[in-house]
Amino acid sequence: MEKVKISGYQLFVLVVLFEMGSAILLGLGSEVKQDAWIAILLGLFGGIIVFFIYYQLYKYYPDLPLTSYLQKIVGKWVGRLLGLLYIVYFMYVAARVLRDFGELLTTTIYNSTPLFIINTLMIVTIIYGVHKGFEVLARVGELYFIIIYLTAILGMLLIIFSGLIHLSNLAPILENGLNPVIKTGLTQIITFPFGEMIVITMVLPLINDKKKAKWVCLSGMVLAGINITITAVVNISVLGVDLYHRSPFPLLTTIGRIQIADFIERLDVLFMLYLVIGGFFKIAIFYYAALAGAADVFQMKNQGKLVFPIGIIVLFASITIASNFAEFIKEGIAVTIYLSWPFQIIIPSILLTIAYFRNRKKQTSSL
Repeated sequence: MEKVKISGYQLFVLVVLFEMGSAILLGLGSEVKQDAWIAILLGLFGGIIVFFIYYQLYKYYPDLPLTSYLQKIVGKWVGRLLGLLYIVYFMYVAARVLRDFGELLTTTIYNSTPLFIINTLMIVTIIYGVHKGFEVLARVGELYFIIIYLTAILGMLLIIFSGLIHLSNLAPILENGLNPVIKTGLTQIITFPFGEMIVITMVLPLINDKKKAKWVCLSGMVLAGINITITAVVNISVLGVDLYHRSPFPLLTTIGRIQIADFIERLDVLFMLYLVIGGFFKIAIFYYAALAGAADVFQMKNQGKLVFPIGIIVLFASITIASNFAEFIKEGIAVTIYLSWPFQIIIPSILLTIAYFRNRKKQTSSL
């Protein structure tokens, strides 16, 4: 891995930007209609429990990324095979998020621009940022974190002053009971976005004060979860349940309705800036994790040699992953079941169980 260190605050900022990323763009929990915000909170709770699995593994191997301690836990060859699968998973998710934001831009602002051009511009920027090093990425995150929060506060005030919020759209609460909400929160939202914290296992060894790692990540997850919940509440209050469910990008639709005194309007272009920033950091962190993991598994001292090849793979995967947006969304639902649960929850749980018994034997033998 890189010989760099980041501060606790920088990791906190990256966690918030990463978790919000594309999650704030999409209509999370729309299946349970006006109870989506409850499902998001349940997903956050489940995500925190899953994070403790990652954190316990980190405590056993504080100086190693996921791809390294895989080899310590299950053996060199099996560990490398699993590490390779995680690298592919990280690249796949990076490609999906890149496609998300490419679709957003081509369907809203750049209608006549090919998806390939939009995605190329984004990935070239990310390649440059990651090539400069993760520490530089963390510093850029500090700067944009402030910009994003100022933009969010401004947007919330404009929505309120526009008189768009109708809290009656949130009623009745739990109209169809608690079971659908629990199912959505603890099967879907737990994996997206909160279970995606698995990628942070590749970053945790870089923090300069290891004692802060747990609370930094947890506070970042909670803040991001609250922000996503508030966004869902605002979107449902403004758009209503039906439009929230049907709109591919509810937040953008909500912002597009802002109109004050026939003067302040059409602010969706301005707020597109936030969405692009969030997408940049989410893709960049998955991209960096794949890069660092590949350098580790293939024992390359200079991971910079892999920056461009992995970027090209992510770019072309984002284009070929689906032939159209409807197919892309349908595939995303299947991914939650067949990829997210094994990589985010099942495999880490098995690893923690093995690591627990291995470390207990070491402690016993040292007595």
